[in-house]
Amino acid sequence: MNRSELVAAIAAESGLSQADVNRAIDGLFSVVSGAVKGGTKVAIPGWISFERTHRDARTGRNPQTGEAIQIAASYGVKVSAGSKLKAAAK
Repeated sequence: MNRSELVAAIAAESGLSQADVNRAIDGLFSVVSGAVKGGTKVAIPGWISFERTHRDARTGRNPQTGEAIQIAASYGVKVSAGSKLKAAAK
């Protein structure tokens, strides 16, 4: 399911217009990305959670030459499914 299909399905289920649903989804992802960037965990209990993670700097290898390279420290995002989402996937 892509974004436009998701928007259409939510609009049909909720009775809202597709424009309203699209703005709500944009708002959701804006709030989630801002909170995660600030280091705050965002959780919808039972469904999903988003959390910022830190990866330390490390030494890697260039697969073509075998040369050692330094990989800089970085941040990532951990997305975890909650119990209700896991149960729905069965």
